[in-house]
Amino acid sequence: MTQPPHPLRVPALEPLMEPWIEKLGAALDALQADRLDDLAAARAAYADWFASRFPAPDGVTYEDGQANGVPVTRVRPGDTVDGRVLLYLHGGGYLAGAPKGYRGLVGRYATRLRAEAVIPDYRLAPDAHYPAAIDDNLAAYEALLKEGWDPGSIVVSGDSAGGAMSIALMVAARDAGLPLPAAAVAISPWANLEHTGRSIATKAAADPLCTPEALRTMALNYLGDNPLSSPLASPVFADVSGLPPVLVQIGEREIMLSDAVRLAEHLAAAQVRVNLEVWPGMPHVWHLFSGELAEADDALDSAVAFLDARLPAA
Repeated sequence: MTQPPHPLRVPALEPLMEPWIEKLGAALDALQADRLDDLAAARAAYADWFASRFPAPDGVTYEDGQANGVPVTRVRPGDTVDGRVLLYLHGGGYLAGAPKGYRGLVGRYATRLRAEAVIPDYRLAPDAHYPAAIDDNLAAYEALLKEGWDPGSIVVSGDSAGGAMSIALMVAARDAGLPLPAAAVAISPWANLEHTGRSIATKAAADPLCTPEALRTMALNYLGDNPLSSPLASPVFADVSGLPPVLVQIGEREIMLSDAVRLAEHLAAAQVRVNLEVWPGMPHVWHLFSGELAEADDALDSAVAFLDARLPAA
């Protein structure tokens, strides 16, 4: 069914997203053809395009290093509140994505929050299947605790696969007996790898980036022999009791919409403090276009306000 046009403050988002579709498509093609050398090259091209298209802001420094054996990029804005740190989990369908490509978004996010940030370079599939990405992100979180960061001054956020992992990471930390962060923001979370939400079909014509076929390919690639309902991959099936406050942000044009709403309902049913924001006319991870799309700036500001209210005062 053809979807009606959506009123935006820019002429159209599709042209902005066409190179993103192309770069992700190259990675998917290499994966499906089992051309691992080509996949490595496609991943590098994906990260390079992100880094060029969404450049790092002025006044922010970046340092690559290790945290508990996991490669990470540390992000330091010029003006921070002492003790605040944002752990940011990048997206890419567990197939692509890297901290290099997220210096722009995380740099702007951290600057607004006046916090340092850490972006783990977690392992991707098919090099390492589920739960390798969760294991790496949990190790990075544990490293922050070992470094002396107060858990009440740590916040977690991520987009797409990273949005789902923002929830799964806290579940894994709770189950490991670790203290939990102050709050989390899940941006366009890929929350249900079974893809049973109605919007998988009803938004298929409206979503300019994600397709049901691509999502299924990436889900099977990530999970290997594990079921699609594995709770740390699909947090709509996880025991989320006892988690700190969560903000879920999702675009109204996304095929992931129904499952993001389900995630918020699942958190609420477990008595987790949760805010749900559905942004009319917005596609997957529109926050990347902050600085050129008013809705992207507004959404990032809303995420920062949610986290700022749960962190120690400036």
